[in-house]
Amino acid sequence: MKVRSILVSQPQPVNDSSPYFDLSKRNKIKIDFRSFIQVEGVDAKDVRQQKIDFSNYTAVIFTSRNVIDHYFRLAEEMRFQVPDDMKYFCQSEAIAFYLQKYIVYRKRKTYIGEKEIQDLAPFIKKNKDEKFLLPSSDILKPDVPEFLNQTGINWERGILCRTVSSDLSDLEDVKYDILVFFTPSGIKSLFENFPQFKQDNTRIAVFGKTTVQAAKEMGLRIDIEVPTPESPSMTMALEKYLKEANKK
Repeated sequence: MKVRSILVSQPQPVNDSSPYFDLSKRNKIKIDFRSFIQVEGVDAKDVRQQKIDFSNYTAVIFTSRNVIDHYFRLAEEMRFQVPDDMKYFCQSEAIAFYLQKYIVYRKRKTYIGEKEIQDLAPFIKKNKDEKFLLPSSDILKPDVPEFLNQTGINWERGILCRTVSSDLSDLEDVKYDILVFFTPSGIKSLFENFPQFKQDNTRIAVFGKTTVQAAKEMGLRIDIEVPTPESPSMTMALEKYLKEANKK
C-alpha cells in the first residue's frame, strides 16, 4: 500500500535542514510531528523523600539538558546555593554548552565528554574522591549506572523529573499510514491514549531494541526496524521503504 502520511512521535525539528523535511519534499508526502511523551519535574518534597540533599555532593553528572533545568529549579526551590567550587561532568559538548545558561565556565570546573557516558571515565577517575550526584528522569539507560558502578566512585541518583504520556485525544480521528517511534514510552503513550488501537494497515517504524521489544509486547506488527547496517537512521529506512511502497 502506498504511503501518503507519516506521524513522527517527536517534537518538530527546529532546524529547517532536518532530513525529514527533505524526505517529505522528495516523496511528496505529509510528515507531521507530535511528541507522545513529556517530562514533568518533581517537587522538593519528592526529592527529600528520596533522601537526596544537594548539599551532600561535590560533583554533578549531567546526561541531558533537561535535567540541568530541573537541578537548578529544585536548587532554588530548596534554597540551596550551588557552591562556586561545584564540579560538573557533562556527557557531551551540547550538554555543557547548555549548562552555561546557569553557570559561567571560567568560574567553574567543568569536564566534557565526547558523546557517551563512558567518555567521562578519565575525568571521573581523576576526581574519584568527590561525592557525585546523578540527576535524572525516572527513565535512565542501564549503561549509565553500570558504568558509574564500575568506576568505584561514591555516587547517588536523584530522580528530578518523570516521563509521562502526552494527551493525544485530538488525534483520535486522524489516520496516518506510518507511525514512527523511538522509545518504549512512546509505545506506552499510544495505548494509554488509545486503548482500543488496532493496527490494521498502519505501518509501524521503530528505533532501537527496547522500542522493538515494547512494540512486540503490545502485539504490534513492526514494518520498519532501525538501525540496520543498510539503514542506520530512521529517515534512511523510511526512504528505502517509500521507494518500494510508492512504486508507480
